[in-house]
Amino acid sequence: MPRIKDSSVRDVVAAADMVEVVSGRTQLRRASGSRFTGRCPFHEEKTPSFSVNPVEKLYYCFGCGKGGDVISFVRETENLDFVGAVEWLAERFRVQIEVEEASPRVEAERRRRERLYAVLDQTATYFERLLWDGGAAAPVREYLAGRGLGEEVAKEFRLGLSPGKGLTDKARERGFTLDELKSAGLVTTRGTDYFPRRLMFPLADARGRVVGFQARKLADDDPLKGKYVNSPEGDLFHKSAVLYGLHLAKTAIGKQDFAAVVEGNTDVIALRQAGFEAVVASMGTALTERQLRELGRMTKNLYLCFDADAAGQEATLRGMELAVGQGFEVKVVALPQGQDPADSPDGFADRLLSAESYLVYRVRLEIERSADRQEGFVRAREVLAKAEDSPERQEALRLLADRLDLPRETLAGLAPARGGWARVSDETPRLLDAGDRLERDVLAACLAYASLVRGLAELTPEHFDSDENRRFRAMLVSAKDDPELTALKAELDARAALEALDERTGTELLLRLRERKLKRDLAGADLARTTELQAHLAKVRQALAELT
Repeated sequence: MPRIKDSSVRDVVAAADMVEVVSGRTQLRRASGSRFTGRCPFHEEKTPSFSVNPVEKLYYCFGCGKGGDVISFVRETENLDFVGAVEWLAERFRVQIEVEEASPRVEAERRRRERLYAVLDQTATYFERLLWDGGAAAPVREYLAGRGLGEEVAKEFRLGLSPGKGLTDKARERGFTLDELKSAGLVTTRGTDYFPRRLMFPLADARGRVVGFQARKLADDDPLKGKYVNSPEGDLFHKSAVLYGLHLAKTAIGKQDFAAVVEGNTDVIALRQAGFEAVVASMGTALTERQLRELGRMTKNLYLCFDADAAGQEATLRGMELAVGQGFEVKVVALPQGQDPADSPDGFADRLLSAESYLVYRVRLEIERSADRQEGFVRAREVLAKAEDSPERQEALRLLADRLDLPRETLAGLAPARGGWARVSDETPRLLDAGDRLERDVLAACLAYASLVRGLAELTPEHFDSDENRRFRAMLVSAKDDPELTALKAELDARAALEALDERTGTELLLRLRERKLKRDLAGADLARTTELQAHLAKVRQALAELT
């Protein structure tokens, strides 16, 4: 991975319009001065508690505690690493970035991957043009219309048509080599087009870059066996890492704090067309660790909705076991036998209201799979033995009792586990005690008014209890930014504005911190130092009295 030059990072941050970037995720209104406020894009709230400083390019939410600068905002909302976020901003605000010199091997690999992304994107565009502009594609367009998929949503997902031959020549005319086409999964080892004439679904990563394709069969004489065929595994495409539609769904997932996971691409498209946006497809298989890792960056709440047939049931089971093990809150959306989400997309949101929790679904499944009451009880007991007490566990117990007609004393023997599946609660901002609040207010005032920093420099690190606050003091005194303290900087910046701290208040806060230290020193001082400390304390209190 190339390292972007620090000067380029500074240029990107300077060029970025913080209000424009944040407004893409939530509506902002001017608060006071240059500051803006709005509803937090990271959690649901009715009263706006999200503060944006467009001058310093900082944001902070008093509700959920998230904060940082424009780069960290893009990292959070677009699910990118640092380099990806800088590149995203550079592209958005047309800034040329420079990278540090890398080894010839690393640089060659970077350029090669860029070429693969380019050929895949151009191929997707070529397939799109064949689908929408070609007269021979009329039956395929009619097929999409028959499935209830309109042209607008089909174009949003970049659906296309593979011609079955000629792609190789087209790509080579544009300067791509046969080796690049093979690495991108577009041609066979013999150099012929990999995909026959099929309806094409571009597969994108979280950034929206095409990494491969899924192709649906259109004709009976299709040489490929599967109804759906994916690109071969390669440098960019890894089936276990792709979630279909994630690049379009991630904003809704993050804002609504849940994701619905379905099986098929057309399910995702149909649901999005119906206005349900927080949905992705698992590429027709059970959820994988890599897919869950990607989802876990946005939410810990999943609704699984796979086919009601045996294969779909097994996929649901494997996926939710893995998800529960990784701390997700999992619910299962039931569909009538033989029906897909795409068959009734308008009512899908209502189905989420009646979704079963993991425990209830699992206990019901174990009972239904058992040959008799005894086996059902044993299998359900094994599931319940791993779960800590919770409303979901109590509901699963009631289901078990109703289905097997169990006496109360039998249920009483099914004690919940201790230290079983851990429930992952939403992060909440740490409540500040009075001491930490004083330290943070001092730092917030000094951040807002450079004139106070000299007084801060006269204090010692021992005036602060928190290591993080000590580091922030050192950063202000040295006037050198510490990237690891960006989130705290954003919080203090927002706190200074919220509490309307001014220089006079900042001076008082500095004196209060001195007073606290002197009182602590007095408590443990010997007789020789007591007089000296009392004299210092008297001066501080005199200064406070003059201020007030």
